[in-house]
Amino acid sequence: MGGRGRRHDGTLRIQIIELIRVAVSRGARLEKACGIIGISARTFERWTLAPTNTDKRRGPIRAPQNKLTADEQARVIALVNQPEYRNLSPEQVVAKAADNGVYIASECTIRRLLKRERLAKYRERGRPATLAKPRQFIASAPLQVLTWDITYLRHAHIRGGYFYLYLFIDIWSRRIVGAEVYDIQSAELAADLLVKVCREHGIEADSTVLHSDNGAPMKAAMMLATMQALGVIKSFSRPGVSDDNPFIEALFRHLKYAPAYPAKGFGSLDEARAWVKRFVDWYNSDHLHSSIAYVTPEQRHDGRDIAILENRRKVYQAARNANPSRWSRYSRQWHRPATVMLNPDRTIETSHQVAPVAA
Repeated sequence: MGGRGRRHDGTLRIQIIELIRVAVSRGARLEKACGIIGISARTFERWTLAPTNTDKRRGPIRAPQNKLTADEQARVIALVNQPEYRNLSPEQVVAKAADNGVYIASECTIRRLLKRERLAKYRERGRPATLAKPRQFIASAPLQVLTWDITYLRHAHIRGGYFYLYLFIDIWSRRIVGAEVYDIQSAELAADLLVKVCREHGIEADSTVLHSDNGAPMKAAMMLATMQALGVIKSFSRPGVSDDNPFIEALFRHLKYAPAYPAKGFGSLDEARAWVKRFVDWYNSDHLHSSIAYVTPEQRHDGRDIAILENRRKVYQAARNANPSRWSRYSRQWHRPATVMLNPDRTIETSHQVAPVAA
């Protein structure tokens, strides 16, 4: 029911009082009955005098001697609303007023009065920007929602030097659909790779969403113009929120924590490109991905996973039929995830055409 000191509403309090009275009338000791409920006998006696949840405390009898008068409080409110003070914090108000030879209250008092008058809030352009979470997209087939980003690959011989991996993945199948390594970050290079991805996979206009973060290459005019020309629907993360682009971030971590990843970096651009090519081939063709029922991204992308999962179900059912005593409940079903969501919140269906929700 609750521990000592926990508040109860009026209805519950009356029910507790009745239960304890019934228990006492049948021979139970008051202290024992109250202990089982979780209150003290003194609390029960107090509740019987006031069964509702009304606070009977009188509060302070006299106002503090240093309390501002009503006129002084009005002068504080008038001061902070003057044009030269109204966009300042209470601490800044106090400092500036002192420079002008004025003192009427402390910072705490000003803050308390502003809160009482509902003036303790940002006004107009002083209000910090609030960024809404990106819209949700639901992929139910390959190439409906892609996501991409650029990550650093450390140079082995140049301190502070890096190569840059441009990576595009399909969130439904987890297949890497585009990957290139360059020695610079460039919107032109990213746009060229996007064109290559769309051509290789036959992506039609207005059928695919491309999500990315807010990096310079992602929002450059060249990249945005290329997306518009290809009919690719753009989607962006909030600034500084890596969780808005989770699929690509998880893949980057997988890549850099792979056992074969060179801890000291890559000696040349050709070496980095060769290693990334081997990783992409392994990831797409051999890696059994946990989020897609332990099939490879290529098997799911091409639809071969349907037969694979069906065969697994048959194998498990045959094993159960052969030795049912080893199965306490049910055999594994090897479910195929039907949809994959990007930034779940506001729904946008992507059965064939992908269109953003109207604002």
